Amino acid sequence: MREAVRLNQAIAVALGRAVKNARLRLRLTQRALGARVGVHQAWISRIELGHGTRVPLQLWVSLGVALGRPLAISFTRPLGETREPTDAGHLAMQERLLELARMTDRSAFFELPTRPLDPSRSIDVCVRDSRHRVLVIHEAWNTFGDLGAAIRSTSRKSAEAADLAQTIDDAPYRVATVWVVRSNTANRALLARYPGIVRAAFPASSRAWVRAITEGEAPPAAPGLVWLDPATGRVSERRAS
Repeated sequence: MREAVRLNQAIAVALGRAVKNARLRLRLTQRALGARVGVHQAWISRIELGHGTRVPLQLWVSLGVALGRPLAISFTRPLGETREPTDAGHLAMQERLLELARMTDRSAFFELPTRPLDPSRSIDVCVRDSRHRVLVIHEAWNTFGDLGAAIRSTSRKSAEAADLAQTIDDAPYRVATVWVVRSNTANRALLARYPGIVRAAFPASSRAWVRAITEGEAPPAAPGLVWLDPATGRVSERRAS
């Protein structure tokens, strides 16, 4: 009960401050705002001072509409519930790729930097395939913001990884690149909308890339694209439409 009282007061103070700031931006007096929502100026004064703990919900809603800032209310997560990281979907894909590398007796690295001084330039999962002497870049895509930028970013990482491949041991490794895309309706629809771009950027056999990832076969020389269903862990080929 004491916690509820404390939260009620804190919410009233925060909302009161927001009402005052919004009113001042609109150059309204307390009397003018009160007239808009049908209350006396004294009510607006009390609200702005943080004394609105007993203000009816309907008045808060009216104030939000009058100020052009509609009130939004929701319950938070249950107390004690574990909060998922914001990149949980992406992490799940990376975890599966690391697992597949272990299952096929290859070394794998998580978020391997291609430029140590620039943490944003890192490979989601980099697999060292010693048997075929290939450094494989796995770029895991949970969602897309800018498809063109994503392709350019992967190309830069591939070029930078070529320097890493030259330093592994006496004989240089080659670099291979594959996009591992979350299998869902939105991603499938997006890639289907740009078939020419996808074919040009990822010309290698998707089926061959699935075998390389899941069975440890030699990765194709050209970049490829496969689907990953995080719910089942299944990697599947992209079939050209």
